[in-house]
Amino acid sequence: MSFGSRKFRGSAESNTFGARYRAMMAKRPFLLFGLPFLTVIIGGSFVLTPATAIRYERHDRKVRTMTRDEELGIGQQRRKVDMKEEYYRLAAKDLDDWEQKRVKRFKGESDGIL
Repeated sequence: MSFGSRKFRGSAESNTFGARYRAMMAKRPFLLFGLPFLTVIIGGSFVLTPATAIRYERHDRKVRTMTRDEELGIGQQRRKVDMKEEYYRLAAKDLDDWEQKRVKRFKGESDGIL
């Protein structure tokens, strides 16, 4: 005599929603699992499209092109640069008198010395 591999389910357990769903799932797996899954995936794309559009519209409001008047207004706060003056200012610096200093390393970081 051999026993089946199927688990015994009593009559009280066969009336539950889970038992009925398992029985129907064995008969129509696509209808009860595949179709809801595809519906969620496709419906999610329709729901998320306006959300991403709002995100990019907000970004576009922050980053916008400047008008010509705004461009001219920005340049007024900066100092005027004369190329000859900058050249002589940099040439006056003593570039031969400098000292090499090592940068402090974090714990466990290689210091580059072999």
